[in-house]
Amino acid sequence: MGYNTIQYDVEGEVGILTYNRPKTINAMNGEMVQELVDFWRQREDDYSVKVIITKGAGEKGFCSGMDLKEFSGREHRPSGPDDFYRGQSFFSRLYRLMRSCPQPIIAAVHGPAFGGGLSLALASDIRIASEDAVFCAQYINIGVGGADMGSSYFLWRIVGWGKAAEMCLTGNRVTAEEALKIGLVNYIYPGAELMTAAMDIAGRMTSKSRIALHMTKEALNTALNATSLEDAVKMEDRNQVFMTMGGMVNSTIKS
Repeated sequence: MGYNTIQYDVEGEVGILTYNRPKTINAMNGEMVQELVDFWRQREDDYSVKVIITKGAGEKGFCSGMDLKEFSGREHRPSGPDDFYRGQSFFSRLYRLMRSCPQPIIAAVHGPAFGGGLSLALASDIRIASEDAVFCAQYINIGVGGADMGSSYFLWRIVGWGKAAEMCLTGNRVTAEEALKIGLVNYIYPGAELMTAAMDIAGRMTSKSRIALHMTKEALNTALNATSLEDAVKMEDRNQVFMTMGGMVNSTIKS
């Protein structure tokens, strides 16, 4: 499928997804949401890449969130609660698909990652940032609930309850330096080095087996939702037995 608002390139075993509406700081309009949902659905059966890097097109930023100009237009206003709920659920499905896809996701963030753009970063496995990156749970600043698009699920698990509550309730902006301190991002780089660093991290991942990456992400997802240590350990035990026995079988075949 050809896309108008996103761009997808493949370099070896690394896929590079670009949010491609630079004039709006890559704000998400209806078409972009639909294309992203389609894109992540296709990744579930994509065995050509092991890792996916996401980034924003242009110099201004990663993603400024929803395109409020479009969604406030008369033709895009929901006709009632059912219509509104369907639209909201379709949008939030995007973040669930990012977590369920087998490929680890690296978000390379520069400039603003606001609202839905913040959630795109949160739904990724690893976040790295340029020195000019800024993060904001923008939802409450535009007159809606301060927890939206998976932020109430992801954010406190990443930065802790208190900081997540502050971000969601105040809508304050978080600089790259603060994001590093609170664990929102793993590393900060000069802007010119951001994609090189992302490719380096991706390269370390692609040196591992595809199934190991998939099962590790699956185990992390399970632990993220686990109600107990026992639940998390059961998933780890299953994965390790599967991988070890698989290695024994391969060794036997080769010998």
